Amino acid sequence: MPNWLAEEEARQIGARAVAGVDEAGRGPLAGPVVAAAVVLPEGALNLPFDDSKKLTVKRRNLLYEQIKEMARIGIGQAEPGEIEELNILDATFLAMRRAIEAVGFVDYVLVDGNMPIKNLSLPQRPIVKGDAASFSIAAASIIAKVTRDRLMDQLAKMYPYYGWQRNRGYATKEHLEALRKYGPSPAHRFSFEPIASMIGSEPYCAG
Repeated sequence: MPNWLAEEEARQIGARAVAGVDEAGRGPLAGPVVAAAVVLPEGALNLPFDDSKKLTVKRRNLLYEQIKEMARIGIGQAEPGEIEELNILDATFLAMRRAIEAVGFVDYVLVDGNMPIKNLSLPQRPIVKGDAASFSIAAASIIAKVTRDRLMDQLAKMYPYYGWQRNRGYATKEHLEALRKYGPSPAHRFSFEPIASMIGSEPYCAG
């Protein structure tokens, strides 16, 4: 379970506002990559947070609402076009910087993963499997995941053939079969395989 150790270590060196940062949606074939930055209140007791991937949908949604009530939250995203222009890693960093900017005052960042956020002019500490180690990162994991799932629900209504309300844009059998039948939509990531091999087909456009 996560704990407060990383946050406490940051405060011991003078940090006043520590943000946990995580992303959702690096791997799918469609939709944006979404990042969240969360500043939890100092002095909070142990919280029922965990890595969002370990939680049921019902539990994630409940914690999402609880986090919104108690914390400062910033959301950032990079759209498929930006992913194509930059590459998925740099687009993820862009979404993270946007989330940090949106959260307001922050003077230290804890980020999930083994790499610092590129082009971020703040002290930061990457933590491998940080969503299982830090309450702030775990909270950001939940916010990013629920936010992206809801965005994919909206996109599923615009482009209904691909089942995104179920697969969230990942390369499931259902999604791949729809891609072969209908081709890619404007919300797909054209540089990702197998879409890159389908570029000769005309993208589907609703309406």
